[in-house]
Amino acid sequence: MSDEVADGFVRVRLDLSYDGKDFSGWAKQAAGRRTVQGEIEDALRTVTRSSTTYELTVAGRTDSGVHARGQVAHVDLPVDVWAEHEEKLLKRLGGRLPRDVRVWSVAEAPSGFNARFSAIWRRYAYRVTDHPGGVDPLLRGHVLWHDWPLDVDAMNAAAERLLGEHDFAAYCKRREGATTIRTLQELSLVRDDDGIITATVRADAFCHNMVRSLIGALLFVGDGHRGPEWPGKVLAAGVRDSAVHVVRPHGLTLEEVGYPADELLAARNLEARNRRTLPGAGCC
Repeated sequence: MSDEVADGFVRVRLDLSYDGKDFSGWAKQAAGRRTVQGEIEDALRTVTRSSTTYELTVAGRTDSGVHARGQVAHVDLPVDVWAEHEEKLLKRLGGRLPRDVRVWSVAEAPSGFNARFSAIWRRYAYRVTDHPGGVDPLLRGHVLWHDWPLDVDAMNAAAERLLGEHDFAAYCKRREGATTIRTLQELSLVRDDDGIITATVRADAFCHNMVRSLIGALLFVGDGHRGPEWPGKVLAAGVRDSAVHVVRPHGLTLEEVGYPADELLAARNLEARNRRTLPGAGCC
């Protein structure tokens, strides 16, 4: 499948962040719901004085209430529009966008770049505290309170069993025609001096609800309701387990998206579009 930029257009990369609290996720929706994509596309149309809405493609669609610090998107703009607005576009977007979404960089993308399909990994952080007094009021929009003491060592032991390429159907909300095979590259938890536990979750891609389901399973291990082997058994079973809770979205932040060297972008773009199967998997 080709992803060449149409004649007369230039592909522009945007690096951005947002507080997800008041957004109904990234993707535009019907019924006038407020979304990150909608806000940025509206701002682009306004500051370029265009009658056309130029659609964004994003590295990873985030759900309602999920934050992003290192989100990446691209948009294809007419060459004349880019030439006219390139130098002032970033500042004008800063003046037009609401305060809970910021664009930090606007630049012409290298050949072969696609914000979604060229990415080789996405890194999320989920933050939780088990402090008996609750969450610092200044952090309450970004940290989950878990009202049981958590054993981080047990959670890390459980996390190790989930690393690698697997079918994560047990931890994903199924979507028709979409694969749930993913490569989980990192899943680790660290408690800082303030008692906040940060889970780092990095994979080539994520299916719907995957991160929050994984964290829900690890919390069940951390508070002693299940042993460290349990999340791995759920994974192997391949079906949703009612004991795996999808934790609340506000503790989750997309921290960074990784891309290969420029000369490898086009190849990665094509590779990522292939439907994945596990080694030895049959067709039927």
